[in-house]
Amino acid sequence: MKKLTGPFTQILPLTGLSLKGPLKDSQLQVIKNGWILSNNGRVVTIGALERLRRDHPSAQIEEITDEHVVLPGFIDCHTHICFAGNRLNDYALRAAGKSYLEIAEAGGGIWDTVTQTRAASEEALTELLVKRAERHFAEGVTIIEVKSGYGLSVDDELKQLRAIKAASYKTKAFLVPTCLAAHTKPKDFEGNQAEYLELIGKELLPVVKKEGLAKRVDIFIETGAFKQERAIPYLEKAKSLEFDLTVHADQFTPGGSAVAVEAGAVSVDHLEATRDRDIKMIANSNTVAVALPGASLGLGMGYAPARKLLNAGACLAIASDWNPGSAPMGDLLMQAAILGAAEKLSAAEVFAGITFRAAQALKLDNRGTFATGAPANLQLYPTNDYREILYNQGKLKPVMKSV
Repeated sequence: MKKLTGPFTQILPLTGLSLKGPLKDSQLQVIKNGWILSNNGRVVTIGALERLRRDHPSAQIEEITDEHVVLPGFIDCHTHICFAGNRLNDYALRAAGKSYLEIAEAGGGIWDTVTQTRAASEEALTELLVKRAERHFAEGVTIIEVKSGYGLSVDDELKQLRAIKAASYKTKAFLVPTCLAAHTKPKDFEGNQAEYLELIGKELLPVVKKEGLAKRVDIFIETGAFKQERAIPYLEKAKSLEFDLTVHADQFTPGGSAVAVEAGAVSVDHLEATRDRDIKMIANSNTVAVALPGASLGLGMGYAPARKLLNAGACLAIASDWNPGSAPMGDLLMQAAILGAAEKLSAAEVFAGITFRAAQALKLDNRGTFATGAPANLQLYPTNDYREILYNQGKLKPVMKSV
């Protein structure tokens, strides 16, 4: 059924913008007092009411009476929101001066969440995930990548991935699952890193593939997680099984981004410790750079070099890294706005980073814009100027509307 919805004070379709490199606000198309024509929940075109009614006389009209700026739904391309419990103690220790690695070595960190997540049932994990996804959706995030990685055994990783699949039927958000069994070597695994990665490559990934639980595989390359030389054969194994690759890299030490690019990863995420030569390498590849300002805020450390990445010609996405340890806040818009202020990003660059460039990090075509055929997931902000959205740094909340 065709529907005409409007008028909107401003429509930002986010079309016609490049996937890579810097963007200026002057490049943003801002349609004033426009209407959106949709058909069965997908965008047909945008324009003035008179023309659209003339060309589509049978379309149902839905009038918007208040001032609103409308944007496509946001895309969070990196989260860890399938977990049980919390890490309150970690946060208190960090605030008191302990480092992330010191806390992990003392028994906190990822392993703390693994213990709590293993103890939870699949049904409990599903309901916790649905609750978080619904909160994200209410704040404008319509597509959410969700990682496993808090099971760290074949059975517990499958439990997480099955919970993600079950949750996808219970939330309005579109969930994209990622297998992160290579988050860190579990403390109760008696072998070394290579043996653990070989185990999940042989016994877990084929089951994930067979059951259709994920099309993406991730690995954390870092001190305290997996060494670069250990990651390469695992990524090759995942690629041989036709998984798309993504990599946690350069969060505390550099070097992981080179592995990601050489492996042909779709995205490389974190990058707080990325060097200039790595920036150039990422920019010259098809790998999307994903900045995670939530982790920087949660850990009290510097941001990924977003401005340098864009100036070098990279495709930059921005994600929340919502997780129970280093990034518990999970407010994508607020984090993106703060990263923009810190790294001197234009509004166009910030909005691109949480819409169509984030879609690129997930290999989702025709998402994150109001292009013809795209899902008509509308965010309506109660303002007459799109600049107010970032100006309020996440405190201006949207009304969600599907047409």
